[in-house]
Amino acid sequence: MQEYAQLQRELLMATLVIAGIVFFSTWIFYTLNTALNYVIGACTGVVYLKLLARNVEQLGREKEKVGKSQLALFVGLIIVASQLDQLQIIPIFFGFLTYKAAVIVYMVKTLFDV
Repeated sequence: MQEYAQLQRELLMATLVIAGIVFFSTWIFYTLNTALNYVIGACTGVVYLKLLARNVEQLGREKEKVGKSQLALFVGLIIVASQLDQLQIIPIFFGFLTYKAAVIVYMVKTLFDV
């Protein structure tokens, strides 16, 4: 379980670092509003990652398989974004996918043992 906790911390830190870099890059090349929409998606991705990790921890002890209830968080965010004019769906979606980039970075790091 210690290795799993370390993996969670590394993925969370990688997600936050990538989100910070992309936020400032987006702010420089686009607008603050677009960058803030990205951060909303990235924060949702972090919460999704935490919910998924908690769900995986329960495998074997309390649950037979990983549920899909944590995905409702993202679906709800996209529905809200589509209803409000201030929110932009594309930056929010890319922000949400930031945790996937962190997983790829972690896999490349472990593959090359950096």
